[in-house]
Amino acid sequence: MGEPGMNEVRVAPDAGALMRLAAEEVARRAEAAVAARGHFFIALAGGATPRRLYQLLADPRAPFFARVPWDRTQVFFGDERHVHPDDPESNYGMARAALLSRVPVRPEHVHRIRAEDTDAAAVAADYERELRSAFGLSPGALPAFDLVLLGLGQDGHTASLFPGSEALEAHGRLVLAPYVERLRTHRITLALDVLNAARAVVFLVSGAEKAERVREVLLGEGPLLPAARVRPKGGELAFFLDAPAAALLGRPPAAPPAPGG
Repeated sequence: MGEPGMNEVRVAPDAGALMRLAAEEVARRAEAAVAARGHFFIALAGGATPRRLYQLLADPRAPFFARVPWDRTQVFFGDERHVHPDDPESNYGMARAALLSRVPVRPEHVHRIRAEDTDAAAVAADYERELRSAFGLSPGALPAFDLVLLGLGQDGHTASLFPGSEALEAHGRLVLAPYVERLRTHRITLALDVLNAARAVVFLVSGAEKAERVREVLLGEGPLLPAARVRPKGGELAFFLDAPAAALLGRPPAAPPAPGG
């Protein structure tokens, strides 16, 4: 992935420490965004790793809950499965249970992908209109998220941009609805151009089963995987890993900062 020095890589000793590291990053960026621009625009990731992060952010006993200016936070989603919001596979449903129903974010500031519509292309078009409205975009402009959270699949996919997908080459659209052949379903996802327009992108990766892909993405080995094509133009890119995920990088685990510090 180009020059490894272009990426910030932070390694936590275990999954619990990784979540604290990530929660500190979300709180810090939320505070900074509101101080600079009056609002915090975040795109959430789905999956098991972010769920633990969201639960920590929503925990009033943890130091992060009180630091996030929830009333100034606008929540979006990087991708969504083509399912009803009450489906166990729904990224929104997971985020609602783990985070959104437990924090004082304004309901009108939660921008979910309405994937219950059977027409995936219509879902993508609707979400693109919502993005343009929420960000006040002029024609042809891209939204600048303050923070995009992403995961890394064992095949190197991120959001719902999979290896070999035509969606990786799509330009001029903010939201896409690619058909994923091996899953036999459509997914709705932010376009690569949108990810690369963010002020900051943070990959959260946990587990030894991800170590090979982490090495490929960070060290430029193997094919150019979808995750390796996330390169914010003018923004920051960071990989937050636990020790098992970082095992093939030759980097020792680093102690995360003290909570709230």
